[in-house]
Amino acid sequence: MDQQYEEGLKTRQRVMGEPFVERAFAAATDFTRPLQDYITREAWGTVWQRDGLDLKTRSIVTVSMLVAMGRAHELKGHVRGALNNGVTVAELQEILLHATVYCGVPVAAEAFRAAQEVLEQAA
Repeated sequence: MDQQYEEGLKTRQRVMGEPFVERAFAAATDFTRPLQDYITREAWGTVWQRDGLDLKTRSIVTVSMLVAMGRAHELKGHVRGALNNGVTVAELQEILLHATVYCGVPVAAEAFRAAQEVLEQAA
């Protein structure tokens, strides 16, 4: 493992939580392991390391983009990450309501369901 990968792994664990990251790697197969390594090195080891935005803001941006793309599965993980990065439940609710106007009700409704599932698990 190189320095970029190591830094990415630390940030990924900090944001997403160690259990989440452990499950992601444990579920990886020989076929999907390169994707986990790529995400860790290239996303978490580069973009998430930059100084331009703090981790909370990066989480808000990421949640917003996943809502817009209708990616509920990935959204769940990043809702957890956003909460870990200091996004409050009230702020999360506002992000999703704001997305309703720009992304549409069906996409936002799915995002609310996904976020609610995470909030129930966290309670």
